[in-house]
Amino acid sequence: MRSKFDEQLEQLNHELISMGGLCENAIAMSAKALTDHNKVLASKVPELVLEIDQKERDIETMCMKLLLQQQPVAKDLRVISSALKMVTDMERIGDNSGDIAEIVCVADFQNEDDLPNIHDMALITIQMVTKSVDAFVKRDIALAREVVATDDVVDRFFTDIKHELINRIKEGNTNGETTLDLLMIVKYFERIGDHAVNIAQWVIFSITGVKE
Repeated sequence: MRSKFDEQLEQLNHELISMGGLCENAIAMSAKALTDHNKVLASKVPELVLEIDQKERDIETMCMKLLLQQQPVAKDLRVISSALKMVTDMERIGDNSGDIAEIVCVADFQNEDDLPNIHDMALITIQMVTKSVDAFVKRDIALAREVVATDDVVDRFFTDIKHELINRIKEGNTNGETTLDLLMIVKYFERIGDHAVNIAQWVIFSITGVKE
């Protein structure tokens, strides 16, 4: 019975890795669409978001079966309940990536100067998502805490870019609507970082029983 349960837990890990990969792709595609002014690429992101939504439903079903059929002990129960929490944050990461792509599809960034640091901010948020899922699979508390600490870096990116955008508006050398679109985009990246932190904190809880 235990070997069957362990096999199902391993399958759960694979599904979480797969969902994490979809989230990474969605963020990366949205970021590239933004920096390349590529509306065609942005229009493909909703397909990934739908895959992420389906993956969330599949994992939730898997977790419920494990809970109902296997009667897990306390440690396993923490793992399964944490997985349920994690997929909710992953689904929201997908939604935020879709929101970014939606703005890219309708906004006009062609005449906008390159926005400093937005590409770096996107890369860091992608890394945070990757590391948070890896931390769950590897049961790595140190890696999870690294993700939590990285949130300060993303927050600084957001603050710096926000101030630059505000200064552009004050100086009157930018289109106000375009600037607001960019502000929304960096806010979505900041939220993605927050969701990655939530995932990392659930990883820590699944191992220690304490949500830091």
